Amino acid sequence: MNQRIFAALLILCAAFPTHSQNKEGKKLLSARYEKLLAFTPDSTKIPRSINLKTNTFRGHTSLDWVSGFFAGNLWEIYALKGDARYEAQAQKWTKFLEKEQFDRTSHDIGFKMMCSVGNAYKAKKTPEYKAVLIQSAKTLVKRFNPKVGSIRSWDFNQKIWEYPVIIDNMMNLELLFEATLLSGDKTYADIAIKHANTTLKNHFRPDGSAYHVVVYDSIKGKAKMKITHQGFADESVWSRGQAWGIYGYTMAFRYTKDKAYLDQAVKTAKFMMNHKNLPTDGIPYWDLSDKAIPNAARDASSAAIMASALYELYGFTNDRSFLMYAEKIMTSLQTTDYILPASENAPFILAHSTGNWPKKDEIDEPIVYADYYFLEALLRQKALKKGK
Repeated sequence: MNQRIFAALLILCAAFPTHSQNKEGKKLLSARYEKLLAFTPDSTKIPRSINLKTNTFRGHTSLDWVSGFFAGNLWEIYALKGDARYEAQAQKWTKFLEKEQFDRTSHDIGFKMMCSVGNAYKAKKTPEYKAVLIQSAKTLVKRFNPKVGSIRSWDFNQKIWEYPVIIDNMMNLELLFEATLLSGDKTYADIAIKHANTTLKNHFRPDGSAYHVVVYDSIKGKAKMKITHQGFADESVWSRGQAWGIYGYTMAFRYTKDKAYLDQAVKTAKFMMNHKNLPTDGIPYWDLSDKAIPNAARDASSAAIMASALYELYGFTNDRSFLMYAEKIMTSLQTTDYILPASENAPFILAHSTGNWPKKDEIDEPIVYADYYFLEALLRQKALKKGK
């Protein structure tokens, strides 16, 4: 894109927070990066979130679905800065994830492995990382049911949810698409496409918004329940679910060039961008149907996921509304309203994410995946500025 046009759009979008807020927020980023770098590698304390009110840090082993994001954050900072210290630490944290390549119990092996090992392979191109990614894909496809046409999500609550598939699961398909490119075996991409098509058929409402969970009959393959597990209500607009949908179908279009995927990403993106309950700074409430709005909790993670997806979606469509909205989000996130202060020692960057409101879990807290997609959005923004 013409750099003058891009600069003009930046000026327009920067009008939302004050200039001093934005300048101070960007200064804080380097300090926040150092906090991530300084956190001692420990396979039992992979950062997930922190309750700032009680100073309760939450870390887990590699079994947790979010376990790959922290290594990914370090790889992304390395990509942004070129500082070898981040590469060295990223490799240490990535090592903790490698055994997860054989875990058949988790549909989130895609999140785990692509964010950690996937970024490692992008940076290093070593055959060891490549082999881990291919094996991870072999493991993931074992959760595919050809009758349903989807990869199973959770294994719990099976008496109620016979065969649940969540919109989040679109994100795990990237592992399968990559495995086909790395191995030459079309099986992985074929399964990813079948899953994407099934989700396209059953997960979306006429207005473009997405359900969180669709439960299938595993014998007949038909959808029998459309519900939520983390949203305000079954028919509500859970913000992170919409962000997963936008990102997932934009990514699927990247690999397949199937216009149906692009159309869905565009429709869901426009639905979110034009929603009457979106705050003026572009950072969504955790659910846009929450009756507590405007006093509902925000979700910086949803905003970061959307911003990253919208940069890529702009590249495929040349629709400037996507670029402008991504810039609005990133301008807001790079202020002192959202970036943690330098005095906070926790290994996180952004405040104000919401994990699971119905369970009152991780409410208004720094959460590791918000940082991951924020950093990815910074990388995509940087690439756009350079015309790549």
